[in-house]
Amino acid sequence: MSSGTRHLVIDTASEALSVALFEDGALISHHHEIAGRGHAEKLVPAIATLPDGGRAQAIWVDAGPGSFTGIRVGLAAARALAFAWGADLKSYSSLALLAALAREVEANGTPLSIAITGGHGELFWQQFDRDSLAPLAPPASVPIADLAAMTDAPLIFGTGAQALVSARGYGEGRLLYPDARAALLLPLSTVAEGATASYGRGADAALPAAATGDA
Repeated sequence: MSSGTRHLVIDTASEALSVALFEDGALISHHHEIAGRGHAEKLVPAIATLPDGGRAQAIWVDAGPGSFTGIRVGLAAARALAFAWGADLKSYSSLALLAALAREVEANGTPLSIAITGGHGELFWQQFDRDSLAPLAPPASVPIADLAAMTDAPLIFGTGAQALVSARGYGEGRLLYPDARAALLLPLSTVAEGATASYGRGADAALPAAATGDA
């Protein structure tokens, strides 16, 4: 993030409702709660609690994958505020953010394996290089049973980690929610111009070529 610029980060792609305001690259205020539902009603009041109502020259928003409704709520708010404030608008992947968080909380192991709760009994899945946070394969939406048979990664992070480990019967799953305060951990190469939803299904979600701990 550029020095001297305020950045507002909005993350509502999961059960968490998370907003953060940065100035000169430093966190100055945030709101983070596991809201479950009700993001549409809670997001704007949460932003309003930030200094100057969260007003910023740049806005970053989680574009998914994750909760279909949550993604739409976050993107709509980010677009509206960017228009009203004349702010620069960028977006990032919830999977990439969780990989950045995972690297902070776990010193060992590669690749970083991320599983996010999806719909219809599926998980969003992606693995990342520990050093660069570069994705090792495209994101995928995979039935839990199929993914359990595909991957032997010993340590999995994310909102779907424990469900995957339970289905597989071994390994360790660590619950992590996307957190707007972690946006500074993302390499700029992983942050995209604009705000286009990534729902994690359809043409942009193919099964990974390799989904094992040795990828």
